[in-house]
Amino acid sequence: MFKNSLPILILLLCLTCLVRAQDDKELHIERFENNPHTNVSSEFLRLKTALPAQLLEKNKLNAAITLQQLGSLCYHLGHFDQSFEYYLQADKLFENLKAYKHVAYNANEMGILFYYNKDMKNAREQYEKAIIIFKKLGDQQGIAETYGRIGHLFEKQQQYDSALYYQNTALQHYRSIDDKSGLAKIYENLGSIDEDLEKYDAALSFFRQANDLYVAAGNQLGRIEVVNNIGDIHRKTGDFKTGLQYSREALQLSQLYKDRYQMCSAYRDIGKAYNLMHLNDSAFYYLELSRKILLEIYSEESNNQIAFLQVQYDINKKDKEISKLQLEKRINIIVTVSVIIVIVLLVVLGIAIISRQRLKIKNEQFVHDREREMLETQNKLNEAELKAKTLEEEKLKTEILNRQLEREKLFAEIKNRDLEEETLKQLIDTKTKELSTHTLHIIQKNHLLENLKGRLEVMAKEDKRDQKKPIREIIQQINQNFNNDKYWEEFSNTFEQIHFSFFNNLKQYASDLTASEIRLVSLLKMNLNSNDMATILGISLDSLRVARYRLRKKLNLDQGENLSSFLQALN
Repeated sequence: MFKNSLPILILLLCLTCLVRAQDDKELHIERFENNPHTNVSSEFLRLKTALPAQLLEKNKLNAAITLQQLGSLCYHLGHFDQSFEYYLQADKLFENLKAYKHVAYNANEMGILFYYNKDMKNAREQYEKAIIIFKKLGDQQGIAETYGRIGHLFEKQQQYDSALYYQNTALQHYRSIDDKSGLAKIYENLGSIDEDLEKYDAALSFFRQANDLYVAAGNQLGRIEVVNNIGDIHRKTGDFKTGLQYSREALQLSQLYKDRYQMCSAYRDIGKAYNLMHLNDSAFYYLELSRKILLEIYSEESNNQIAFLQVQYDINKKDKEISKLQLEKRINIIVTVSVIIVIVLLVVLGIAIISRQRLKIKNEQFVHDREREMLETQNKLNEAELKAKTLEEEKLKTEILNRQLEREKLFAEIKNRDLEEETLKQLIDTKTKELSTHTLHIIQKNHLLENLKGRLEVMAKEDKRDQKKPIREIIQQINQNFNNDKYWEEFSNTFEQIHFSFFNNLKQYASDLTASEIRLVSLLKMNLNSNDMATILGISLDSLRVARYRLRKKLNLDQGENLSSFLQALN
């Protein structure tokens, strides 16, 4: 009896091992789904070697992409901490370069990394960060892919309502860009959710739609898992023969594309089907094949891990050797430069000492020569000084006589100047009286003309038409007589005789004064009142105020500075 039950026990043991390995299988399929045959260690070495050159050439975008690829390789090999560090470095560079599309895809990669580390919160944050950026960029494929990953995240947390919502949202975005492979992946995810919920008919429908889309897109590699899932649904619903057909089809595809993970899965599913059909010998055979392939995968992964660790060790060793050589080179350069500097300083110091001694000897010789010359010069000066004193005495006597004569001459000149100043004062007084008399005459004449003009204007307003024309002619003659150039010429000549330098000094403040403004300046200098000035100029008081304002502006007087005081102070 024990012999008959031994195959069954072995079968159950294999099934248990394979079920435990299911999660690991999913992990590794995700890691190598893009290129399962990549030589990871050589690729890592190539990228690691290229990175320093890219940073030195300031090719930041290529350096960031290389860091992202290094993070992906470390993630594939299960070195999550190092992978996370590379992703963070890439993210920082992408952010600095404002390469936002790269930032979003990098966030998706970091989300997967957090997911496999069971950190669902941080995985969700990275996916949401990617969604925000993709929406701003209008990248429908990126949006759809990220929504699909969020849905998968909720599925693994058994939050199926949220998982369905995000998968359906991703489906809409893939439909908008007609991405058949993307649609197939979402249908596959929806089928997986329904399978977990034991809705086998719905799950089968989704898997078949995914299969059809993969066929339409020519993606045979993507079909393998979907075909395998269809076989699982048939087996779970009791249709073992149909399930076997699909499992064998999945096995053929996986053998064709040399996908050992899917081969392992297909052998295991065939073994399960034979077990349920109570054909335990066949079940044991296929499960044993599945186990062998799984061991080969783990063995290869272990070899890859060892090779990767060896590459890392070699790189770190080379980095240390390079750092050591660079340090030695720096030390040698510093020592060489220091020796050169010391030698140069010693040479300079020697030259300085020799130059100083020569300079000292030269200075002493120069001082000696100067002292001898000074002594000779002093003797000559003493002789010359004696002669100079004799001549000075004679000169002093002559100067005393000359000063006496000059003093007498100066007294005579002072008397003559006093007489001239008195004569000039009398002349100025006379001219001032003439100017005042002339001004008074002009004021009286203009008053008379103003009165006549006023009376004639009154007469002109009367309704005697025969008188209007001659009266207006008389008024016009009176107006012309107000500013008679002959009178003003006489006034100007007299004024300049009294204040001969006044107008020259005035031109320093304003050189473009009109004849009317010069007349106004002359009257203001005489300190006449406003009524008299208006009468002499033949204008109204308002016109006089305007003329004074314009004159102040031309003379650039500050506000508050008195115009009359300024002109009185100007000589």
